[in-house]
Amino acid sequence: MDTPSSNYEASEDYPLSPVPAHARKSMVSLAPLLIGFTLYSGTLFAGGIVGPSFAFFPDLILVILVGNLILGLYAAALGYIAGQTGLNTVLLARFSFGAVGSRWVDFILGFTQIGWYAWGSGLIADLLNTVVGFPTSLNWLLIIGVTYGFCVTAYIGYQALDWLSRIAVPAMVILMLWSLTVATGDAGGWSGLTAMTPSEPLPLTVAITIIVGTFVSGGTQATNWSRFATSGRTAAIATLIAFFLGNGFLIFSGAYSALVYDNSDIVQVMVQQGLLVWGLILFFLNMWTTQDNTIYAFSVAGAHAFRTPKRHLVVLTGATIALALTFGGIYASEQFVNFLVLLGTFIPPIGGVIMADFWLYRRGVLPALSIPQPAMNWVGIGSYVVAAAIAYFAPGITPLNGIIAAFALYTVSSRFFQP
Repeated sequence: MDTPSSNYEASEDYPLSPVPAHARKSMVSLAPLLIGFTLYSGTLFAGGIVGPSFAFFPDLILVILVGNLILGLYAAALGYIAGQTGLNTVLLARFSFGAVGSRWVDFILGFTQIGWYAWGSGLIADLLNTVVGFPTSLNWLLIIGVTYGFCVTAYIGYQALDWLSRIAVPAMVILMLWSLTVATGDAGGWSGLTAMTPSEPLPLTVAITIIVGTFVSGGTQATNWSRFATSGRTAAIATLIAFFLGNGFLIFSGAYSALVYDNSDIVQVMVQQGLLVWGLILFFLNMWTTQDNTIYAFSVAGAHAFRTPKRHLVVLTGATIALALTFGGIYASEQFVNFLVLLGTFIPPIGGVIMADFWLYRRGVLPALSIPQPAMNWVGIGSYVVAAAIAYFAPGITPLNGIIAAFALYTVSSRFFQP
């Protein structure tokens, strides 16, 4: 029998407890929601940075495949743990970082998500100024409207995110394929694409780091939804589909548009193609399905940081913080590429620590959340710090370095020191 407490937790989407069996969702529900999360305009821009730097085939295709495979496998591994336990990343971090140490995970994940949310609001205003001539003098009103409007589905919770994604994802995929087909014709077909030469060389490792860094924060927090899966296997498959195929498709679209039109924004490209109305519909759906997931992820991290079950309140608080950041000019920052590289450096080791703790130290069995954990898990914290330093300074593929280093350091350290 449901109690008032359990009903309240359900209405708030279980921010401080495992998702119970009766609230779990199928692949049909989970996969579109996660794909909608990955179909984000910021990913198009990352594709636009990478696209002009490589020959279309096979170089660019291989870079996109490798980058998104790393991202997809990383997110899927965390998704499996979430599906098995019913816990998201910030709750899992209590075991691998400690009851107090896990608040660092809350901060870094929450901060990046709220930054993306604010950046998205600025992007909306800028695009509508450019495409439809929306008066810049009214940008403040537009930004307030989209900042609070797009968080409505996140406020309601998983059910609203689910139904929005079921409608929006198929529509977005169809519209993007339509635009890419037109672009292929404008490029002169396959021969025209393969004849294009790189114009802005970019080191291979930096390109892969940008691809992974674009959505590694989202991949680390995809557990907010994969914890609703009926099993670990379902969660892993749905997450891999979203982060390898969904994110890969958007990276490819941004790179493709940059190659053909010298513009990574597929919405502006659709305007050039004479598809203004359809481009605006795509943009609206694209932003809504990711912005609401982004602020939802912030709300879960914030609820855990302050140990409050009032996720709804944290959604509104996060939207207000994002509003201040947007008005502060976050969209106009010239450090976008550096931001992506830093995300790809400092976030993946979190997942490496959590995976090593779950699979190798605890052998896939976690204690109940009600059992107090040490304030600081120094093995986890130390492994993270050293792995982040290795990722930052060592040559190679930065995110992969961070994941492997954190996993290995935690595995070895936990044999000698009690986590």
